[in-house]
Amino acid sequence: MKKVLPDNPGIYLFYKDKELLYVGKATSLKNRVRSYFSNSKNMRPIEVLISEINDIKWIVTDSVIEAAILEAKYIKKFKPRYNVIGKDDKSWIYFYLTKEDFPKLKTIREHDLKGLKAKKIFGPYPNIKTAEMMRILHFLFFVSKCNPNQKKPCFDYQIKKCLGVCINKISKEEYEKMVIKPLIQFLNGNKKGVIKNLEKQMKILAKEKRFEEANRIKFQIFRLKKIQDASLINKSFVEDILDEPKKDLRIEGYDISNLGNDYKVGSMVVSDSKGPIKKEYKKFKIKTVEKQSDIDCLKEVFERRLKHAEWGKPDIILIDGGKGQVNLGKKIFKDIFILGIAKGKDRKKDEFIYGGKDKEFISFIEKNKNLFISLRDEAHRFAISYQKRLARIK
Repeated sequence: MKKVLPDNPGIYLFYKDKELLYVGKATSLKNRVRSYFSNSKNMRPIEVLISEINDIKWIVTDSVIEAAILEAKYIKKFKPRYNVIGKDDKSWIYFYLTKEDFPKLKTIREHDLKGLKAKKIFGPYPNIKTAEMMRILHFLFFVSKCNPNQKKPCFDYQIKKCLGVCINKISKEEYEKMVIKPLIQFLNGNKKGVIKNLEKQMKILAKEKRFEEANRIKFQIFRLKKIQDASLINKSFVEDILDEPKKDLRIEGYDISNLGNDYKVGSMVVSDSKGPIKKEYKKFKIKTVEKQSDIDCLKEVFERRLKHAEWGKPDIILIDGGKGQVNLGKKIFKDIFILGIAKGKDRKKDEFIYGGKDKEFISFIEKNKNLFISLRDEAHRFAISYQKRLARIK
């Protein structure tokens, strides 16, 4: 059964005679399939699977995310025996579109599907980094995370990742045509159809001299053709599918140091899951707050931060403070996960206050508490050092 698999993304299918035993996805079909047969320390379910295989087939895709979509179709249709070994299939992840004027894209586990009122459901997606896949889909299709009639534009709109649901710049009919229909088509496995329709839209917009919209679609088409998603797949089909967020996530930590009217400052420190990124630290001298108020100072810092979309969008905002600071963060950064760490009077309390319900972020934070405590302390250190420098200069 010697076959030469391509070094491309796609799905591989293990058969016993004509029975499909297992379907999986891969960044490199050649490397992924070879790993099954070269590793003598595999877990018992894999050993049994390998002994039964007498045929291998594969389908090449343009990207891993398309492989994930195709894998979901095969699992749903054929229910391969070994796709559920080592895990409960009822914990599989599905994506769904909410039933509202401007549908949002969300995830749900199979055991929670019963009674779900959704516009459309997609899946299941086993062994996929759901936070990463959600990030890619939002990036490709401008799926809104905000709500209409907000007082100010959402963060995504400011960095051109939202079409303006928040400020009523797009109607629900336009949103359906420009966002939802292409997304559904893509998740149904028809990327070529999506690109073809977008190209038609682009030509119409260009003829109508709506060049800004035509240019946006041009770049959307380019991104669809050049999807970069190699980090989307978990390593093994026996791993638990409750995944952590992407490893290159951006965490911004904030602190206020408030000492007299002349020395009120704020700090922003930046980290990924590996540690601080010091070249991206920012310091703020408070300009508008006269009284001694950490909350008002923090509000000024956040509002100034929002003016700098070029700094990138954070996945998690960490605040040195308690419920008041967290509530402020939720109000200003409506679609970003907020975390507060309250110190207590002796700075030894370290109470974690979650400003969101995203289970993946909470799981990641719980597993990496020391990282977040260190970043909180780093934000405090950076604010104090800037404050002392101002005092010396004066």
